[in-house]
Amino acid sequence: MAKYKAYPEYKDSGVEWLGELPAHWTTLAIKHVAQLNPSKSCISIEKMKGMCSFIPMEKLKFNSLCLDEIKDVTDVYNGYTYFENEDILIAKVTPCFENKNMVVARDLNNGVGFGSSEIYVLRCNDIINNDFLFYRLQEDSFMFIAEGAMTGAGGLKRVPSEVLNNFKFGLPSKKEQSIIVDFLKHETAKIDNLIEKQQQLIKLLKEKHQAVISHAVTKGLNPGVPMKDSGVEWLGKVPAHWIKQKLVSVSDGSRGSFVNGPFGSDLLAEELRDHGIPVVYIRDIKPTGYSRKSTVFVTPMKAKQLDVCKLEPGDVIVSKVGDPPGDACVYPVGEPSAIITQDVIRIRVDRDKFSPEFIVYLLNSDFGRMVANDISVEGTRKRVSLGDFKSTRFVLPPLKESLNIVRYLNGECEKLSCTIAKATQAVALMQERRTALISAAVTGKIDVRDWVAPDTQDAEEPQEATA
Repeated sequence: MAKYKAYPEYKDSGVEWLGELPAHWTTLAIKHVAQLNPSKSCISIEKMKGMCSFIPMEKLKFNSLCLDEIKDVTDVYNGYTYFENEDILIAKVTPCFENKNMVVARDLNNGVGFGSSEIYVLRCNDIINNDFLFYRLQEDSFMFIAEGAMTGAGGLKRVPSEVLNNFKFGLPSKKEQSIIVDFLKHETAKIDNLIEKQQQLIKLLKEKHQAVISHAVTKGLNPGVPMKDSGVEWLGKVPAHWIKQKLVSVSDGSRGSFVNGPFGSDLLAEELRDHGIPVVYIRDIKPTGYSRKSTVFVTPMKAKQLDVCKLEPGDVIVSKVGDPPGDACVYPVGEPSAIITQDVIRIRVDRDKFSPEFIVYLLNSDFGRMVANDISVEGTRKRVSLGDFKSTRFVLPPLKESLNIVRYLNGECEKLSCTIAKATQAVALMQERRTALISAAVTGKIDVRDWVAPDTQDAEEPQEATA
């Protein structure tokens, strides 16, 4: 923010989280500038007879509103939240609130919308610019206070209405609000454009990452090798010397070499502990590698009872559940022996014939994902059938060739992953700058009153107010 100047004079706001404000700004609570959840009696008779936009919670995102659903007003009048064009919509429930799922509603069908009861609506009065309040609600101090005040259990925590109503903030004149809004729209648009370009790059890099894996594990590394029909239409031809065999054939044949975790009464919630033998869940399994998120354990005695579900370094673990299911990784060297849950498949690979790392690359490829999806059972979440998974046929190379493919993919994927990481970091830094710029402008840390839109000023004039 160093290139922007500060206001010439400040005063103590009298509010702990606000600190100092520009001397001419006033301090007000949101309830004095906006009506929370306007009454449905505000809807005109004409609009009551018409159609409206309908907004389920998933259609409200940060500064974005999906308007692809239209309903009759009379069908959604009861049980849903009412709003109109220019109202501010805010998701009040976790995790949507923490994700800043809020927007100024515009382009609603017939100017009216109804949506989830988990949405707060703010209708601004004449003393505040709704875009200014929208930017102000994104600022860290408001988010921190509101998140800290959320009530309820687990994933159903909500921001209390009184916290929103009584939040105090600094407010400049209506004219100054408009200048700040114009400044922020212009500057954040530039940042958003850069973020979009980086996100497109990340998307392309991830697609290339997946394509490199998929080609190597189904076509091999030698483009001149004789090929044969795979028998799978969309897969096409595969190296002629590769052998089609059931996935179960890659296991070492020992007891429980290809299993999922214990069901039902075999592992009860009350048997879980804060220390002992780790329990591995699907959230610990990522295509990028094993990363333990779980914090539960079982006693050594219980682990012994579940020995058939034991997990050792070098085993392949696969997620049975997901959308799509089938994420796979190798349980890494250095990790302790563990127990898998019922939604995890463990494959103890015969290392004399197959590479666990190659099997993981194969299962995470487009072909592996397609197979997992095809053998999944529909439910609240897709779930892989263990029996079908075992008997699914894959075309596999000889061990030496699979090890060469793994070495190649390790190198290529590392390079792509590093580039993706750098682009992701760039996005994070730009998002931080965006947040900091909004915060500085709406809290009076920088003075942009002299700012003029670049297309309305002389080319020789500075485009921003500078120190």
